[in-house]
Amino acid sequence: MELEEQIKRIIINSLELEDITVDDIVDDEPLFNDGLGLDSIDALELGMALKKHFNLKLSSNKEENRQYFYSVKTIADFIRTQQNG
Repeated sequence: MELEEQIKRIIINSLELEDITVDDIVDDEPLFNDGLGLDSIDALELGMALKKHFNLKLSSNKEENRQYFYSVKTIADFIRTQQNG
């Protein structure tokens, strides 16, 4: 399973998005506000789920984290950077 699909499954499962499938989430569409419509509570839950699943180290810089969590694609790029670093 490719990384982007894994991330989508984590988004759906960790946030209990029962009406959304992996195919409903576009890789480069925003996850927050206009796109998928997630909020700051979702961001915390998703961050914790991704951190646990991929053993990520998140920055204390909120703006930096916001850039990483913009879309499935930016999350995947961030994970690849961490795993290769």
